[in-house]
Amino acid sequence: METKTKQDVKQSLQNDIVINRVFNLPISKVWQAWTDAGEFKKWWGPKDFTCPSSKMEAKVGGKYLSCMRGPDGKEYWSTGVVKEFVPERKLVVTDSFSDEKGNIISGSEYGLPGNWPKELLISVYLEEADGATKMKLRHEGIPDEMREECIKGWNESFDKLETNIK
Repeated sequence: METKTKQDVKQSLQNDIVINRVFNLPISKVWQAWTDAGEFKKWWGPKDFTCPSSKMEAKVGGKYLSCMRGPDGKEYWSTGVVKEFVPERKLVVTDSFSDEKGNIISGSEYGLPGNWPKELLISVYLEEADGATKMKLRHEGIPDEMREECIKGWNESFDKLETNIK
């Protein structure tokens, strides 16, 4: 069994991104935005990016495979497995860069700086708030070199979620 030192734990916390948002949408719509491939495609990716392909199995053990296409036409694929699934409350998935077939690759193969783990973890927590939805996102394992860019990308994606999900 692997034990983490205090330094390992401190480093992992430093590499976590935590974003809290409130969406003026019912919790059912925000949940569907995360778990329905057709809805996910409407908002996934930073400003000026599109999501031309997304497949999801919304259940524990289910897999996903999604593509973000940049304004330059470059595609970035990601895949993972659902670890926790509590409808309209909690979604936890692994997150890895991949090719279009779902084979895991390194972030460096997409030209991204930093020491990317093969597998990261994304946790989404939802809470109803007077007809709106409070969401907390934790994305674990982001390299320091990409931290600010990832925060910006998530927030631009969430701006699209607010605009494109009805």
